[in-house]
Amino acid sequence: MTAMAPTRTVPDLSFLLDHTSHVLRTRMAAALAEIGLTARMHCVLVHALEEERTQIQLAELGDMDKTTMVVTVDALENAGLAERRPSAKDRRARIIAVTDRGAEVARRSQEIVDGVHSEALAALSETERATMLSALEALATGHLAAPSDPPAPCGAARRARERTRTP
Repeated sequence: MTAMAPTRTVPDLSFLLDHTSHVLRTRMAAALAEIGLTARMHCVLVHALEEERTQIQLAELGDMDKTTMVVTVDALENAGLAERRPSAKDRRARIIAVTDRGAEVARRSQEIVDGVHSEALAALSETERATMLSALEALATGHLAAPSDPPAPCGAARRARERTRTP
């Protein structure tokens, strides 16, 4: 006998969000590549222009690990768009300063990002856009604001149980 797949009773939210996010990211990557940027480079430039921020602060804002952040800032420096400088607030810290050329590229990249977003949302009516954006904002700042902790590996859980047993 062949097993039957369970009947779906609600839309697959994971698929819908993953698929649309993937397509949006690929469109964004293609659009930004036209001016020689990645989405991460855009993110660093824009956030570094807002206020004096360290590499660590920018990595947190862009959800990047340290290695990815270093590679991204290296690419921005090599392109003449940003540079590492001592912080005016804390001489031990180094900030990412955007060059004049980098500020112009950031302005252009923000126009591109806004255009990609507008193009994606143009497929919806004005009411649907407002509803979708409001719902996503509510999820992103509420119930889905932070990821769950990853499950402990089986061996770690077993060792933890063994430590709590009394002989």
